[in-house]
Amino acid sequence: MYDVAVIGAGVTGGLIARKLTSYKLNICILEAENDVGCGASSANSAIVHAGFDAKPGTLKARFNVEGSRMMERVCAELGVKYKRNGSLVIGFSEEDRKTLGELLERGRKNGVEGLYIAGGDEVRALEPELSGDVTCALVAPTGAIICPYELAVSAAGNAMDNGAELMLNFRVSSVTVTPDGFSVGAEDGRRVAARRVINCAGVYADRVAATCGDDSFRIRPRRGEYMLLDKSAGGMCSHTVFRTPTAMGKGILITPTVDGNLLLGPTSEDIDDKDDLSVTRGGLERIAEQVKREMPRVDTGAVITSFCGLRAVGNTGDFIINEPLRGFVNVAAIESPGLTSSPAIAEYVAEILENSGLKMENNGKYDPEHRPLHWFRELGDSEKNEVIARDPSYGRVVCRCEGVTEGEILYAISQNPRPSDLDGVKRRTRAQMGRCQGGFCSPYIVKILSDRLGIPFEAVTKSGGGSYINVGRTK
Repeated sequence: MYDVAVIGAGVTGGLIARKLTSYKLNICILEAENDVGCGASSANSAIVHAGFDAKPGTLKARFNVEGSRMMERVCAELGVKYKRNGSLVIGFSEEDRKTLGELLERGRKNGVEGLYIAGGDEVRALEPELSGDVTCALVAPTGAIICPYELAVSAAGNAMDNGAELMLNFRVSSVTVTPDGFSVGAEDGRRVAARRVINCAGVYADRVAATCGDDSFRIRPRRGEYMLLDKSAGGMCSHTVFRTPTAMGKGILITPTVDGNLLLGPTSEDIDDKDDLSVTRGGLERIAEQVKREMPRVDTGAVITSFCGLRAVGNTGDFIINEPLRGFVNVAAIESPGLTSSPAIAEYVAEILENSGLKMENNGKYDPEHRPLHWFRELGDSEKNEVIARDPSYGRVVCRCEGVTEGEILYAISQNPRPSDLDGVKRRTRAQMGRCQGGFCSPYIVKILSDRLGIPFEAVTKSGGGSYINVGRTK
């Protein structure tokens, strides 16, 4: 029997599991997909929000500011890229300026530091490519950007390094109460016994809770489509640029990424299908139209890929973090600013478990650090040559667009949690993320996975399930 079963291996579930391994607890992580970080953690804006948007007194406001203050340290421990680039909320009218003033006061009440409102000329001094129609902006110096799927991978990996067990393709179908705690069942018949259960199942959190008798909330997906531009456009913008927000969220943004691209989006559409990740022509046209008004010289023709993510929007207007029955904890509706809030949410969940009566004895062997997956590319030329002399695989470039070597891919495959498909390698190494989107390097990566996993070349998938890439050999 496990002490705690964490359902969901996104950023929040991974950081919760990591936090719990700092105690002498037997932890398992149950993930429905073929890898960690495949849900909202793989398709979001990658923003560490400053904390001015959430209504004071809410869990969103509390954990946003706390998480923002924690994130730089957490990323340093986990070897995850983090850049404090600051954010701007731009306005075009006096009505927008009034809204920005309200956000300023809200942010100050939430404890956000350094906020101020700048005029149009001052804003364009910060971001010269902004439209001449911009009249004002709320400036938030504490805003930052990270790589969300890298954080999910490293958080789960660190939890595993400290003893947690990861079970993939474990799609939860039931959670039932037992005399000793809970029995968690999967669609394929597997079962796990645990004294405590943490429900971090994203858009499916309401369904998981309902199997345990809690039907107190609903999750409705909110589709968000994005356009990712080539690195040639990455220098167009240094801050994260938002429009004045509406009831549907923070709107379409323009932001650099920590890897040097430019990200545009998301759209915002409430839907009922919890699996609809389709990208639409209309959605991409809406993104391009708004971006052109805000930053006219952005070249939307430099798009190298587009994608869609689903935000888990609850019916309460706030994060849903509660214990509807002893030992079963919901961590649901973790929409924006969920990524930012995740380190603080992990601390809070640990407190809930301790208050529930679970024995929480510090683990003296706990190590919070996880070696970066990108350590090789951060070396200088002489250091790289030393590594290549010891291991020639680091001298063989596999992904020409991103400059990823065979040694880096082999290293990623050797680290927790180990990838077993093409997308898993992509999330860890950036191989396939450049201009050609894997057109040249994918066959070589498939061969590496086939050799390392000891499976036929044809059995390697893009993202698990039936996503086969090859159906046979021609030679």
